[in-house]
Amino acid sequence: MKPEIVSKRLLTLGLVFVLWSAITAARGQGVVTIHSIRDVSRGETSSFVLDMNPAPGWAALVNFSVSGTAIPGVDYVPLISPVLVWRVTCPPPPEQCTVLRPRGRGVILVKTLPDPRGPFIRQAYSVVVTLEPGPGYAIGQPSSATMMISP
Repeated sequence: MKPEIVSKRLLTLGLVFVLWSAITAARGQGVVTIHSIRDVSRGETSSFVLDMNPAPGWAALVNFSVSGTAIPGVDYVPLISPVLVWRVTCPPPPEQCTVLRPRGRGVILVKTLPDPRGPFIRQAYSVVVTLEPGPGYAIGQPSSATMMISP
C-alpha cells in the first residue's frame, strides 16, 4: 500500500476513536463495584467480578491494585491492571433478568499456584483487589474485595 493511503486510514481510525471517546464521556460515568466469586483452593481458579452501572458505551478500562498476604508469582499468577469492562445487555444468570438493562461486566481471573513452602506451612493467604480511580468511571461500594487461597 502507498504511504498516503496508510496515513489516511490511520487518521480515519484516530478520528473514530476520538469521537467514540467523546460520545462515551458525554454519556456520563458508570459506577464500578467489585466482588469475589468464591475463595479458592490451591491449583484452582476463581475470579473477581466488576459491575459497572450504567454500562459503558462499548467498553471501559478500570484500574485496580492488588494487596494481601498472598505473594504474586508464588501463590497465584500475577494480576495485571487495568481490566476491560464490557457492555452486556443482561448480566447472568438470565432468570434474574426481568428487564433488559445494559450493564458493564469485567472479570479478573485468579489462578493459584502449587505451594512452594511445602507441607510444613499450611495456612490460608489473602488476595485483595481494590479499584483505583481512572477516566470514564466512578468507584462505588464495595470498592475492594478479598479472596482467600486455602492450602
